[in-house]
Amino acid sequence: MRRARSLSVVGMLLAGALGVISSTQTWIDVTLADGAQQTLAVPGADAVPVLTPLSLAALALGAALSIVGRVLRYVLGVLALAIAGIVGVATAQVLLTMPVSATAATVTEATGISGMDAIADLVSSMSLTPWPAVTLLAELLLAAAAIFTLVTARRWQGSAGRKYRSATDAPADTSRPHDAIDSWDDLSRGADPTA
Repeated sequence: MRRARSLSVVGMLLAGALGVISSTQTWIDVTLADGAQQTLAVPGADAVPVLTPLSLAALALGAALSIVGRVLRYVLGVLALAIAGIVGVATAQVLLTMPVSATAATVTEATGISGMDAIADLVSSMSLTPWPAVTLLAELLLAAAAIFTLVTARRWQGSAGRKYRSATDAPADTSRPHDAIDSWDDLSRGADPTA
């Protein structure tokens, strides 16, 4: 089941990377009714403020999933599913309803005008770019990777961290006579060979 672990890790990493990239791209082009018909580009991080931190969290979950044991696989799978749900719902709202609130930070920064009613009066038109749809697909990928993790985690091979365990975890070999090297190993385990 090494392939299952790899698929889950790659899915989470890819979804997280797409989310981070999308947060820096233009999601909405806003035209203001200010006489000059100024057009502002609203990045994904402004349209969905949780996009960047939760995408970084998805990247971290994917990286951690490659080394954790069985119990933490389920914890990380649930966390990834929650992240996919939160970001997916927020992205779908922007994609389907294009709320003025998604443009508020950018409009306020450019004009100094704040308050939802004032911003709504100032915005004359809004148009979406493909990035919200790309982000929604990334969140679907993250949800699929999380569900796949939850379904297959039991059958994965042991954690990669096992090969780094110290000699204290290894049982002593009692099938042969005790020699000087075994005494050093006993010291490594914390036992006193002179006792």
